[in-house]
Amino acid sequence: MYLKTLNLRQFRNYQDQKIEFNAAKTILVGNNAQGKSNLLEAVELLATLRSHRMTRDRDLVQEGEAIAQINATLERQAGVSELTLTLRRNGRRSVAINGESIRRQMDFLGVINAVQFSSLDLDLVRGGPEGRRNWLDTLLIQLEPVYAHILQQYNHVLRQRNAFLKKTQDSELITQHSELAVWDAQLATTGTRVIRRRDRAIQRLAPIASAWHASISGSTEILQINYVPNIPSEDNHPEEVQQAFLAKIQQRAVAEMHQGTTLVGPHRDEIELTINQTPARQYGSQGQQRTLVLALKLAELQLIEEVVKEPPLLLLDDVLAELDLSRQNQLLDAIQDRFQTLITTTHLGSFDSQWLKSSQIIFVKAGEIIPN
Repeated sequence: MYLKTLNLRQFRNYQDQKIEFNAAKTILVGNNAQGKSNLLEAVELLATLRSHRMTRDRDLVQEGEAIAQINATLERQAGVSELTLTLRRNGRRSVAINGESIRRQMDFLGVINAVQFSSLDLDLVRGGPEGRRNWLDTLLIQLEPVYAHILQQYNHVLRQRNAFLKKTQDSELITQHSELAVWDAQLATTGTRVIRRRDRAIQRLAPIASAWHASISGSTEILQINYVPNIPSEDNHPEEVQQAFLAKIQQRAVAEMHQGTTLVGPHRDEIELTINQTPARQYGSQGQQRTLVLALKLAELQLIEEVVKEPPLLLLDDVLAELDLSRQNQLLDAIQDRFQTLITTTHLGSFDSQWLKSSQIIFVKAGEIIPN
């Protein structure tokens, strides 16, 4: 999988900028707030249709413009694809492959695969469960593009059910129960699909991440990753999970009515990270937490490669500055030329001469590319 060109129009701080990639590793150099991260964000959007930095498309479209466009040429074993993502300030996105509009955005997912690793990812360990759920969901979208649709369905039902609970909050009306039962059934059906896929993904990822963690830490620490669903179930069988889901909804019915919100479902799942059987967020130094996140990211790369049968792109956003020398070397050694890698940095001091010699170096200033 090789990204040959990237063209940004009215995207973030880029007016109209094309980049041609001519090496397995590209180092984007520039001061902060010049647009380096925006380039990586554009690739992430093509891969997952998500940005980990922004939730609204209007924030991605240049000020004063109605639309932004990201174009890319991607080479894979099956051939070359031209990808287009159009973002609108006041409206829906549209996507195209080889100039042909794709009606279902889900069919655009999986054409390009990428793993993003930024300094924000260090909050995966320290932050709340929502960040870990988002991380797992983004990985799942790449492993199984249909998951984007499954998650969307669940979130739609959840919003509708929450609106209903809010409307009938503290109400004693008997009539509300039959309508609520319809939402309960839909929540359990869509939620079960989310739970089963998350569980399966963690089961595949956990041993790979543990192996990377052992390698980076010199086998002094044991990493365990556990999926802790909000719906406890002995079995991952759909009927079992659905029954457990509906039973828990019954248990929490009074609390939900009182609070006017849904308290049961995968929007409350946790992904538990433990080192030597101690929760990682309480364990040890920042350095140890960074080792854990590094192991997770290397595991993501390996798992995506195993599933899609081609190495994904690796996007490293200002992350070397956050790692000490030994972890930097572990990461750079693991990459070599195996993954096409785009790295942002404020200075070239983190790289040895071999790396610099084999990399394309691009300087970025105020939304413009200055070739070396």
